[in-house]
Amino acid sequence: MTEITRVPLQPIAKGSLTKLWLGVLLAVLLGAGLAWAAAPKGLSVDTITAGTGDSPKLGDVVFVKYVGKLKDGTEFDRSQPLPIPPGLLPDGNPLLLEEGAIIDGFIQGLTQMQKGGKYTLTIPADQAYGAEPPPGSPIPPNADLVFDVEIVDFMSRDDFQQRAAAIQQMMQAQQGQQQAQPEGAPPAQ
Repeated sequence: MTEITRVPLQPIAKGSLTKLWLGVLLAVLLGAGLAWAAAPKGLSVDTITAGTGDSPKLGDVVFVKYVGKLKDGTEFDRSQPLPIPPGLLPDGNPLLLEEGAIIDGFIQGLTQMQKGGKYTLTIPADQAYGAEPPPGSPIPPNADLVFDVEIVDFMSRDDFQQRAAAIQQMMQAQQGQQQAQPEGAPPAQ
C-alpha cells in the first residue's frame, strides 16, 4: 500500500475566518449588483390613482388621456379631445389595442391598467421605437418613453365600430339638412 504524505495544517489566525467570510459576502454582493445593473430594464406601470373593474384586453378600444415625455421631461405628445359632440363617445383618445396600431410597450401597459385609474407608464426603448423613431419625430433613437395615462373607458372593437357608424350617419344627416336649406334661411327647428 501506498502511504499519503501528510501535510501539517497551520492554525488559522484569530480574526482571519471573519475576514474570509466578509470577503466572500462582499464578492457575492458585488456580483449581484453587477448582474442587476446589466439586466435589461422592463416596462414599468406605476399606479397614481387606482382604477376599478376589469382591465382592457387585446382587441379592445381604450379611451385615454395621456402626456408622452422623454426621460428628461421633454413632452413629445399629448392627447387631444375628439372633434365630435360630447356624450357620443367617452372622453379621451381612442386607441385600438392591436399589434401594429400602437407601440408594444403601450399595449402591454394598458392591459395592466383599470378604468378610471391614473398611471405613469415607463417604456424602455426596445418596446417603444428603438433605433428608428418616426421620421420628423422629436423622439431620439433608443429613447425610453414616459407616459402619464388616465384610462377613461374601454369597449370592444365591435361596440366602438357601431358607435362610430352611428355618429357618421348622424353627421351626414346634419350635413344633408344644412345643404337642403336655402342660403339666408333660418335653420329648421
